[in-house]
Amino acid sequence: MRMALRFVLPLLLVLGLIAWLAAPAVGGLIEKWFRADVEMRSRLIFNSVQETVTQLVNAGSSRQVDGLFRRIAQDERVLALGLCDNGGTLTRRSAAWPSAMACPDGHGHIAEPSFTVTHLDNGSVLAASFGLVTNGNALGRLVILHDLGFIERRLSSAESFLALFLGCLGLAAAGVTAVVARLTLRGWMSTLQRGLSAQPGDGAARRDSPELAPLLREMRKAMRSLEAPRGLSEAIRVDWGPDSLRSLLRDEMPDAEVLVVSNRQPYIHNMEDGKVTLQRPASGLVTALEPIMRACGGTWIAHGSGSADTLMVDKADHLAVPPESPAYTLRRVWLSDEEQDGYYYGLANEGLWPLCHIAFVRPTFRASDWEQYVAVNRKFAEAVVAEATTPNPVVLVQDYHFALLPQMVREMLPEATIITFWHIPWPNPEMFSICPWKEEILAGLLGSSILGFHTQFHCLNFLESVDRFLASHIDRELSVVRDVDGNTTLVRPYPISIEWPPAALADTPPVDQCRQLVHQRYGIALDTRLAVGVERFDYTKGIADRFRAVQSLLEQHPEWIGQFTLLQVAAPTRGRLSAYQITQEEAESLAAEINQRFGRDNWQPILMVARHHEPDEVLTLFRAADLCLVSSLHDGMNLVAKEFVAARDDEDGVLVLSTFAGASRELREALIVNPYDIQAMGEAMHAALIMPADQRRERMKLMRELVSEHNIHHWAGRMLLDAARMRKSRAIQNQMVQAAPAGGFRHG
Repeated sequence: MRMALRFVLPLLLVLGLIAWLAAPAVGGLIEKWFRADVEMRSRLIFNSVQETVTQLVNAGSSRQVDGLFRRIAQDERVLALGLCDNGGTLTRRSAAWPSAMACPDGHGHIAEPSFTVTHLDNGSVLAASFGLVTNGNALGRLVILHDLGFIERRLSSAESFLALFLGCLGLAAAGVTAVVARLTLRGWMSTLQRGLSAQPGDGAARRDSPELAPLLREMRKAMRSLEAPRGLSEAIRVDWGPDSLRSLLRDEMPDAEVLVVSNRQPYIHNMEDGKVTLQRPASGLVTALEPIMRACGGTWIAHGSGSADTLMVDKADHLAVPPESPAYTLRRVWLSDEEQDGYYYGLANEGLWPLCHIAFVRPTFRASDWEQYVAVNRKFAEAVVAEATTPNPVVLVQDYHFALLPQMVREMLPEATIITFWHIPWPNPEMFSICPWKEEILAGLLGSSILGFHTQFHCLNFLESVDRFLASHIDRELSVVRDVDGNTTLVRPYPISIEWPPAALADTPPVDQCRQLVHQRYGIALDTRLAVGVERFDYTKGIADRFRAVQSLLEQHPEWIGQFTLLQVAAPTRGRLSAYQITQEEAESLAAEINQRFGRDNWQPILMVARHHEPDEVLTLFRAADLCLVSSLHDGMNLVAKEFVAARDDEDGVLVLSTFAGASRELREALIVNPYDIQAMGEAMHAALIMPADQRRERMKLMRELVSEHNIHHWAGRMLLDAARMRKSRAIQNQMVQAAPAGGFRHG
């Protein structure tokens, strides 16, 4: 009742005010309408009797004039008629002519009609005066009087009707408003409860109503700001490490179960010469994730690709790692040769890899590969569900091998917090449109609670792709995508990094000893300036372009002949694919050609070592080098650049870095180059070789500060902190929904 009165009373007051303000305007309008009607009727009467009156006046037939006036005056709107001579004297009149009424004052041309209102004791009278003319001579004027009292009576009736109408309208509107408001508030409450639960990562979320979307966004912002652990946020900007990461999980996500999914495993067991050997793969992904799992624990699910992997696991395909100090569980998933050919070599590396890298290799898409890709994603999703011991684990999905897995896991574990990180670039929509299964891939990734890329540019490319190919709502301010099922995904840049300091650095010799070891091992004179390149034989890494830059350096600056060597370490990879075979063959052929042209008896400009190097070996190379060359044609991040910086605790060495590597967005103190501009890259190498020591140290110091602060724990911490806020927000919303009355608001 009180709610109804709150609507009814203000509405009645407003309508009353409107009626009070509108009454004079309405009355004036009605008066003008009626007066215009009276004037028009006067003209009609005059036009109909003008000729007759003129003839009777000329004939002097007074009695006939009086009879004509009586007949005309029978009209209820006509009060009386009269004749006035040219001097303004009333000569004839009908019986009802008011005694106080004289002829109207003449003005203007006598033939022109005039209309005047005279106010008498018993009301107002309109006098319509028309000139009588015959043969150009004025005979006088015919005056028709109209009683305007009916207008006042009509005005009174109209005002009463207006007041009654507005009163009834007000009561009806108030009643309808009260009912609608009651129903609307109840519906809004229900919608708000559903909308607030539609945070990124909630698979049961529904689409916001357009009317409430702005309010819901503001409420979500407020909830997120309230939930942010301010003290921890300030602390993590200063020092991110294993302890702070464990603290985050303990304090912000207590009892959270962490599951990592990747194609490549952190430890590979192979059979060599009848013995089982352990290998740590040359993978930026493994380099980044392994320290996180050491800190957080949990389970890492990966493809068991080693020839002796099956010998090292238990009945549940589990293995405690690292071997020297177990901290988490490795769960191996087995794939057949057919599955590996279609899923890994086929769609992932012949399709998605060249599609996402602008390296001018045509992507290949086969329906059979897609079928295997779907099947393997399903197999890994089932492994995630099998390993999960809680209904809401934190699942970290890694890279382009598992684009479909987030949605598959979401269907089976709707309460899971799924964080997907795409380690390679994301192409623009035109390039992505090449993929025959673009809609399925986008929908699969949108099963994630959080979707991370290395750079904001890649995030924008992804949002544009979603906008073009899927029916969805994109909040570009918050960088959130809501799909047709109401699922929301937070799309953010999380530049990946490395462990700080690298664990292998503790056992690495000092810089001087590293230099001596490397130069002796590869037969390089100690006074020769050394550049290193470390990567896999991949066409995106620009190894051949790097060799051409060395050739340009020696051509333009021949003083470096015999004084400079590039040591190129490259691990063979994906050798079953022709594009990778061609890449290695091209690099080896080009290196031989340059060595033949510029080489001397005891010196070669390019040394190639085509084998896998363990982390401690790579750090030794970095510490021995004068400069590191990273010439990626297109790369998501390229952690080699950051590993080189981390290895140089002597604050020396120069990094020559491709502008097309994501690392160039952070390591601005490197010498940034365009790897397609061979001569410019050669000049950058020359500048690095002659750079003064103080400038080298200043640049390296700034880069080391950035990498130390934005290390791998910082990368993981940011994503886990966003995930923690989501989980807390979802818990608060669930409590609100459970506590809210079933009917919405309660009205007193």
